[in-house]
Amino acid sequence: MWTLIVGGLIGWAAGAIMGKDIPGGIIGNIIAGFLGSWIGGQFFHFGPVVGGFAVIPSIIGAIILIAVVSFFLQRTR
Repeated sequence: MWTLIVGGLIGWAAGAIMGKDIPGGIIGNIIAGFLGSWIGGQFFHFGPVVGGFAVIPSIIGAIILIAVVSFFLQRTR
């Protein structure tokens, strides 16, 4: 349960930093947090770990994910 909460908060924080809504609401935030954590973990290895997520790399990865998804959603509209 803690992992879902932290994943959702990471996705929400990345969306707030980008100023863009993540499609899917809370579920979208959780997915962005999990995928962002994976993306960030592949490239960066630093920062505090909360709920199994390295917070700073996870937020950076979620920002990258949101930017890519937003780009493709704008192109299809």
